[in-house]
Amino acid sequence: MFPSLLIVDDEPSILQSLGGLLSDEGFGVTTAVNGYEALKIIEAESPDLVLLDIWMPGIDGIETLKEIKKENPNIQVIIITGHGTIETAVKATKLGAYDLIEKPLSIDKVIVAINNALNFRRLEEENKYLRKKTIEKNSINGDSPKTMELKLNIAKAAPTDTWILINGENGTGKELVARMIHHLSPRAEHPLIDVSCAAIPEDLIESELFGHEKGTLPGATTKKIGKFELANQGTIFLDEIGDMSLKTQSKILRVLHEQKIQRVGGSRTISVDVRVIAASNKNLEAEIANGSFREDLFYRLNVLPIEVPPLRQRIADIPVLVEAFLKEFAVQNRSKRKKITAEALTILGKYPWPGNVRELKNLVERLAIMVEDEAIDGKDIPDAYNQNVSLLPEYAEPKFLEFDNLKEAKLAFEKEYINRKLFQYSNNVTKTAEAIGVGRSFLHKKLKSFKL
Repeated sequence: MFPSLLIVDDEPSILQSLGGLLSDEGFGVTTAVNGYEALKIIEAESPDLVLLDIWMPGIDGIETLKEIKKENPNIQVIIITGHGTIETAVKATKLGAYDLIEKPLSIDKVIVAINNALNFRRLEEENKYLRKKTIEKNSINGDSPKTMELKLNIAKAAPTDTWILINGENGTGKELVARMIHHLSPRAEHPLIDVSCAAIPEDLIESELFGHEKGTLPGATTKKIGKFELANQGTIFLDEIGDMSLKTQSKILRVLHEQKIQRVGGSRTISVDVRVIAASNKNLEAEIANGSFREDLFYRLNVLPIEVPPLRQRIADIPVLVEAFLKEFAVQNRSKRKKITAEALTILGKYPWPGNVRELKNLVERLAIMVEDEAIDGKDIPDAYNQNVSLLPEYAEPKFLEFDNLKEAKLAFEKEYINRKLFQYSNNVTKTAEAIGVGRSFLHKKLKSFKL
């Protein structure tokens, strides 16, 4: 399909000669003698590109350009003028014109400008498509009440420039929430830079965050640009910020307050414009109480808190999540998409998912690879995920009333309770401790005393 062009000029000789030459080059050409006629043609035919004269009777080219861009922002416009000035060029560019060409027209220059403008439009359309696919990829799946509440909070937060603190257990999708907020924000065209605060060694974190000058650190043979500088005009995502040392927290606080950084070993102050999204799987208020997190940093980050619910609070989303994962794995592996039976979904819905969505995704991937049948059935679900009574450990029914004294009964109950909770959370001591409201070290002592 040939690109369609509209030539707008009040000189019939230009319309005839330029129109003929461009038709010979394979373009579909329509002409108009003034701005009014041009706007009617654009409304009816929506051409790919407009060649627009500045000086015309009635509404001139600048006013016509304003109307074109107001109603049809995707149409590329090239201004042609016999009285080109820098002021005109600047004004036309600000209004959305792609280029300006002076008369007398060179057909070679016109064709180059047209091809460049059409290529630019094509790239814009590709970027919009890719952005749409990125948003779809990073969307939160599910329509349970908890998930709908999360989506609503994201929709409210994304268009603003407010700093956000995301809370949630490991595997709930905190990074996914951060990506969704960024891609729906006005900063979406700029970078989203991830920083895993738990993964960077303490002696390297300043270099990672702020960069360093050549020769400052051992082996630093070149200058390094830090994460904050890379995120300029975009978003920086500080993941697991609760694992950051107090020393680094202090430096982060200063940068967040001033929006300025200095590379390690450098003396120049660099201004940065970043939106900050932080995330933690820890209760930061509890960390403040025990002295491992700065209260002033917490309040600076916690402008807009977003809670990501654990999977056990959004069990109704499991069928949707499983279908999404099966589709994803089929595309990745170029294989036929597997189905899952109602029985299998019922079993998955009874499991507490201490590893949350990440654990579910890993299980579905394993089943998609290992199950040879077209559909994943209840018999294919590993025993560890089946919460039917017949598959639970053979606990002896506790008979607390048979004990002679209260102390022995309490100890027996405590042992049984901890044992069952450990099983529920797949022997994950940290998760079990959080679930039953005790410290990790306290639970370890109990496990040792009960020989569990």
